[in-house]
This record gives sequence, structure tokens and C-alpha cells, in this order.
Amino acid sequence: MASSRSRTLSKYHNWTREELIAQLEKLDVDSSQHEILPRKEGSFFNFASHPRRKIALKFCYSGQEYNGMAFQKDKTPLPTVEGVLFNALTQTRLIDPNKGFEGCGWERCGRTDRGVSAAGQVISLWVRSAINDGIIPDSDQTETASSQGVLNPDDVNDELPLLTVDAGSSFSSRVTRSQRSSIATSEIPYIQVLNRVLPSTIRIIAWSPVAETFSARFSCQFRHYKYFFPATKDLSIPRMEDAVGRLVGSHDFRNLCTLDGSRQIDNYIRHISHAEISQIGPDESAMDIGPMYVFNLIGNAFLYNQVRNIMAILFLVGSGLEEPHVLSSLMNGDPKNPVPPYRPGEKIEVVDRKPSYQMAIGLPLVLWDCGYLTEDVKWQTDDDPPTATGETESVITSNVRHQLSSIYMRSRIRSVIDGHFLRASSRYHDLPYTPLPFTDDEARDATLTHEKTTLNIPVGAGVHIRTAKYIPLLNRARGDTSEAVNERWRQGRGKKRLERQKLQGEDTPSLHTINIAS
Repeated sequence: MASSRSRTLSKYHNWTREELIAQLEKLDVDSSQHEILPRKEGSFFNFASHPRRKIALKFCYSGQEYNGMAFQKDKTPLPTVEGVLFNALTQTRLIDPNKGFEGCGWERCGRTDRGVSAAGQVISLWVRSAINDGIIPDSDQTETASSQGVLNPDDVNDELPLLTVDAGSSFSSRVTRSQRSSIATSEIPYIQVLNRVLPSTIRIIAWSPVAETFSARFSCQFRHYKYFFPATKDLSIPRMEDAVGRLVGSHDFRNLCTLDGSRQIDNYIRHISHAEISQIGPDESAMDIGPMYVFNLIGNAFLYNQVRNIMAILFLVGSGLEEPHVLSSLMNGDPKNPVPPYRPGEKIEVVDRKPSYQMAIGLPLVLWDCGYLTEDVKWQTDDDPPTATGETESVITSNVRHQLSSIYMRSRIRSVIDGHFLRASSRYHDLPYTPLPFTDDEARDATLTHEKTTLNIPVGAGVHIRTAKYIPLLNRARGDTSEAVNERWRQGRGKKRLERQKLQGEDTPSLHTINIAS
């Protein structure tokens, strides 16, 4: 019996309390990554007896771990960021899982594709609050409130951040003196609570109380994207900068995005307020592939895959395969409103349909920030955890900065090791592509690249397309017009979707009125 008990305890009996808790939390997260979890039987929580408030959450995530930002109803190879976030919010009982995304008024600032990361993504939603502001549910109203679940945002007025409810709602504003003494005066530490159950690849970094009318998507004033890439010897930064300068202003980007009929977009004009390429500080691990650069792009809104399509053209220009003014031609899609030459003497062609080309890899792309008016959001963090002599490791690591610093340190170590692997292999193998000598003072002739036996065209993240012959962009086969793409979807999948929704009794807008912008 003793030996049997010893064998049973041998796996865990030497673990510390913190290690056991960490392992249990990891198992909880791993088991809930791929699906929205329903509330467990026997674990009833009366959300209706708690006040709610509308907040915005700002968070970062590593895109390579996820199947994109947006939750998908169908099974996905990797979890989605929204799916993991939703599970964390329900696990901490901040939202009611039975009400779904609609029940908490969930809105995201923008979508990101599989592999694309974010440093400042934002969602807005209604969550449970610890601040009651004198609103206590009457005992004779408990059953009614319980049956109704969470509060309807329409029942909450604009006096935020403290929750107040109209007298006609299911909550009464009559509060006794003894009840007032028990009213909470400090808010739930949303950041600490959520980061405890979220995987390390998603970190909540700030939150803000917001008004009832606030929308993470439509209240956003600008979105800032960054695309990181190394400046190899066969990539001209000055040529890329020449092309980038043409992006600033309002332009038609139908040839610089992915046309998707399900979005039914008929306006492809987007305004770019800032576009530049800048060098990042020297990095020892990158010395074999050249200094790192970042393409910064700021605009009010973006089309589907717009940044990755633009970056693909910049790589072609930087490689000497296309001239910088090809970007002006691609933004010259409307013959009735021609784009003027960016420089005197440039020939700008009308390109009414998108030529065939592969967009850049998503891994180096980051949604860097989502900007809002200062009167709309006031980003804040939780109160610092109490410190004392001999504070535990769990207290130290609860700080977001410590957590992200630890993640960054491990990433740097892996990067340095990978760099040494590259150096070690260089004694026996050539680089996967042959760099061409070239100085920034001279404009490289594209024919020099064409004379190579095999072309290696960069598409980001160290990935190259190998081809024996390069066809100039404007000489390639072109796809359908955006109008034809939209009509084909309406007559195909869109028509089937409407029929299915009618059978289910759902109220849906006309296919001609659906317009989903980025």
C-alpha cells in the first residue's frame, strides 16, 4: 500500500503551490482555446444581481499562435483571439456565456488575419462591475432580474463610469442606509483578473470606462500598422521610400487589397495620413541579414489585406523589378478621376482591374495602435499590487510589464540562438538567395535583376518566390472588376445565405445594403 501511494504521489508531491496553480491554469486555457465554453451545470451565477458598465480593453497578442482575431463559428486549425478572450471573460464571470457576443455588445476595432499580431488592438463591451453607485436590486425583484440575465444597454444612461439605471428598469434605486454602507467603491482589477487566465500570448495592457454610445470600431480615429523587414543587399530602401511617399492622402485602393464579395464594399477610397520607412536600432542577431526596417502606415480605415498588398508592391519596387511610379498607377483605378503624376514626366497608367500578384506574408505585420479621442477613452491600469519585504514571485509577475519583459527576453534568446545556427551553417552552405552589390546613390536598373538565372522575389519574413522569368506587373493578367466580384457573390453564396436566414426567421439587411468596412 505504501509503495502504491508513493507511486501515486511521485508526479506532483514535490511541486510548489505556485507551480500547481500555474499548471492547472494552463490546462484550463489549453482546453478552452478552440471553442466558446457554455456555463457548467451547477455553477449558476446570477449576473442580473450585479451592475454592469461599458468598457474598452486594449491588448496585445502574438498572431502566429492564432487563426486570426475574429471568432469563427466553424472549427479552425488554431484558436482565434476573440474565442480565447471570450472564454477568459466568462471564466472570470465578467460576462454571461449564455448571452454570447451579442449579449455583451462586443465590438472590435478591426480584424487581423492568421499570423498577424497586434500591440494595441481594442474591443468594447459591457462587463460586470464592482461599483454599484447606490443601485441595489430589490429582494422581490431578484427572480425577475435573474430571468432577464444581464442588463440591456438601452436601460443604462450616459452617466459613466458609474452605473446608473432608470427607475423603470428591473433594478430599484431605493437603497437603505445599511445597504449603502456595503456598496463597493473600487473597481474590479480587470487587467490582473484577465491576465491570470489568459495565455501569455495575449496580454491586457489597459482599460477605460466608455460611454454607452462608444464603439471600438466606429469611434476609432486612426489605425496604425507596422510591417517589419530586413534590408538585404538586394533591396533598395530609397526606391521603396519613393513609392511610399505616394500613399499619403486619399486614394482608390481597389488594386491594393483583396476583393471579397461577401463584404459588398463599393467605396475603395481610404485616407492615409502618414506613411514612412524607418530603420530600427542595430540588432546583433540580424547582422547576417542586414539592418531591420519598419514600414509605418497610419489611416482612418483600411481595406481587407490592404497593408500586405501594399507591402508586396514595395518589395517589387525595392528589388528593382518595378519602378516606384507603379504604385501611382495601381491607385489610378478610376478613369473619370485620374491620378496626377507624383513627379513631372512620370507616365501614370489607368489600372481599372487588379493585376495578379502575391501579397506579402502576414507574420511581420502588427496592428500597432488604435487611436481615439481623449474625451472618449481614458486608458488606465489596475492599482499596483501591494509590495512588502519578501513578496512572492506571483506578485512580481502579476505586473504586465514584467510579464512582457520576460516574454521578450526569451524571444531575444531564441533569436540569438537562431542567428548562431545561421552563422554555423554558413561554413558549409550559401545564403538561400544571392545578394547583388548596389549603393543607395544610384538607381538600380531593373534589367540587372532580369539577367539573373533565377529570381528570388521577397514577400516578407524571409520568404522568397523563385521564378525564372519576371513579368512586369502591369502586363499581367487582371482579375474582375470590384462590381463583378460583388455581383457574383450576391448571385451565389449571398443568395444562399439570405435564403437560409429567411428559413431561420432572422431579420437581415438586403444584400445591396451590406457594406462592411475595415
